[in-house]
Amino acid sequence: MIGTRRHLEALREGDMHFQAERDRRYAEVKQEQEKAIKIKETADLAALELAREIQTYKDEKANELRSQIESERGSYLTTETYQARHGELEKSLAALAQTVTALVTERSAALRDVGNRITIGLGVATIIIAAVVGLANHII
Repeated sequence: MIGTRRHLEALREGDMHFQAERDRRYAEVKQEQEKAIKIKETADLAALELAREIQTYKDEKANELRSQIESERGSYLTTETYQARHGELEKSLAALAQTVTALVTERSAALRDVGNRITIGLGVATIIIAAVVGLANHII
């Protein structure tokens, strides 16, 4: 029996040693979990702060773009304005073309009139010269 008792005491001592080791390991795991939770909380706070900064940056850029678009909005023609101005320009160009055509026609008529006068003048001059030559031949 003494052998059995020693054996049981050794088993009990081994179980207590095993349980103490298990408790120590559980405590270590618990401590590491607490550290991991603290690290995660810190990372979550940093991520939230970064997300806030990113959103602030995006909002600022969106506001800048909106301001730029609003300031440029008056600089661009609308389709209606373009078509109206284009129509006015076409009317002005048509009137200009008519004026130029009329001036060219008048100029051509004036040039023909001058040509006719020159021809008449040359004809009269020829008749006068012929008369003078005829008279001169007659007198001599």
